[in-house]
Parts: sequence; structure tokens; C-alpha cells
Amino acid sequence: MPYSKLTESAISLAAKGFWRTPYRFRLARAIGPSYSLRCVVFHNISDVQSPFTNGIRVTTTPKKFEGALRFITSYYVPVRLQDLLTNCDGRGLPPRAMLVTFDDAYASVAEWAAPLCRQFAVPAVFFVNAAFLDNQRLAPDNLVCYVANVLGMETIKAAVRAVPGRETFQLHSLTDVFGSFFPVISLREREAFLEALRQLAGINESRLANEACLYMTSKQLCNLGSFDFEIGNHTYTHTHFRSLSQQDFVSEVDRNKAELEALLGTKIRSFSQPYGSAEDLTCELAKHLERSGHQAIFLSESVANPRRLDLSHLNRISTCAPSDDALFFEIEVLPRLRAIRNRIFKTPLPFAAA
Repeated sequence: MPYSKLTESAISLAAKGFWRTPYRFRLARAIGPSYSLRCVVFHNISDVQSPFTNGIRVTTTPKKFEGALRFITSYYVPVRLQDLLTNCDGRGLPPRAMLVTFDDAYASVAEWAAPLCRQFAVPAVFFVNAAFLDNQRLAPDNLVCYVANVLGMETIKAAVRAVPGRETFQLHSLTDVFGSFFPVISLREREAFLEALRQLAGINESRLANEACLYMTSKQLCNLGSFDFEIGNHTYTHTHFRSLSQQDFVSEVDRNKAELEALLGTKIRSFSQPYGSAEDLTCELAKHLERSGHQAIFLSESVANPRRLDLSHLNRISTCAPSDDALFFEIEVLPRLRAIRNRIFKTPLPFAAA
């Protein structure tokens, strides 16, 4: 959930104040308990403004991403997924261990992020939806975003009204689509909505996807191994789970894992929940992920991970921070404050993730 302008201004002022403090890391530790792993997630690395991504807060410019890597390598120790699996008690990890991850299948990760990660000697985990490789179709978020930016929210609302049983659902923004509508519908209902959207917008999705080239090719994905990237599971079609049948969520997990393993010739060992919410990590899903060989499960609620890691519930910070002070505040201060609030009120703070 995006912050209000007033909240953003307050956070910006606090970030600048913290960053100017000589003992800023010590001061951050005084706010809340230290934690053994910091984990950040990026999505699209691009200088180009695109109707497919404008409004969903997933894009970081290459310059800002390079700055983030410079910041990470100056103040943290980048680690690999294997380091987490080997040292889940947190004791074997280096001080200020940092895992860099990427979600979705954006081609910009191969074009910009991977070369920069290699330049700074930063390993990474890239969570991929196999359905969108080779640009034959669009991810639901990108299709919705494109229609909203080109034709407006009225077309989105009309598509919602075309879904039986959802005719009265009220939407006012893209945040409502991804935060309120998508979480409560089934895969069949989502497909009915997307098909109505294609028809109302007059879109040939395959041709549009091929022209946009938003996502990686299979060859690009295979080449990421040479950049010290490990590939993880991000579901087949990028979906919430809380409203899915067992048959549907098993298919989303297993099909993606099987296709990625067949393509890469390596085991998929980790899973990242689309949209990042613990509400989608149901008991049934967690059990299936464990049975199917996923050794680490990642969310994106921007909460501090405890010193003793829970590999079935690893939190990441979704960031588009424009500066060192903002990035420090997002990594060191806000996650601790959220962890404290969650312990007091037993409820997570709102967050934004894709």
C-alpha cells in the first residue's frame, strides 16, 4: 500500500536525520533487536517509462540500482541462498549478511541487473514465472497496468462487472485491483476478468507481449547461471493463494517448478510468494512447498527477520529507494519498527510488493 505524501515526507526527514548520525547502525540496533539477515527484492531495472509498469512501483533505474549495490557492498556482506540453508540458526552468517533477490521475469534483470551484480560481486536469487518467458503472454499485473494507463480505470471496472458474482465489487485504483480484488478471486474468476479486459480493450495479448518484450527469453534465463544467480519459483502465472483451491495452488507451484527445472537442468530450491503477503502462505501451501522440495520461502512484508532464521518465512524489503539515507532507513529502521508493532498488535503493517 503506497504511503501518503505526508508520511513519505516524514520518513524522508527521519531517514536524513538517521543517516547524518555518526553511530547510525548502533542507533538502529537500539530501536529493536539485531537480526542476522537483511534481504532486499527488486523487480524491473529500467530507465524507460512504460505503460506496463507505471503505477505499480516495480521499476528502479539502472543508476539507482547501481547506487544500491554500491551501498550494499559498502555496508553489508552479500550472501548466497546456500549460506542461508547451511546457517539457518544465523550464527554462521557474516555480520550484516545481505541477500539480494529479484521477482518476476523482467528482461531488464538480464540486461542491466545481472551485469551490475557481477561487477560488484553480488550473488542473487531470481524468482521467475515460467508462463511469461519468451513473451507469448502478459503477466496479469502488466496487462491490467497497461489498460489502466492507456484506456483508464473505467475499462478495468467494466471487466470486473463481467465476472459473475463480482458485479458490485468497487475499484478506484490499481491498488484496489491488486490489494483487494485479486486476493479474493479464484483462478477461474481471474481468467474471466482478464478475458473481459482483453475484449473490452481490443487487445491481441500475444502480439502485444511479443512487441513489448518485457520478459526474459529462455536463453537469457539459462545464461544467468554465469552471473552467480540462482533461480527460484514464483508460481506459474503470478497469483495470490488465499482463495485458491488445493488443485489450483498445487498446479501453480508444481508446473512452474517442473518447467524451470527442465529448462535449467538444476533443482529449484526456493519459493517467493507473489505480492509477498503472509496471508497467502496458508498451512496447506506451506506443507506442499516443503513436500515438493522448496527449502526456503520468501515473503515481502518488509519486517526484520529474527536472528534465528525461519526458512519457511523469510522476509524481504521491497525497495525503490532513491538515496543512501532512504535505503538505510528502509533496511535498518523501518523493519525493526514493523517487527515491534507486529509483536504488540499481532498484525502486520501494510506494505507494497509485486
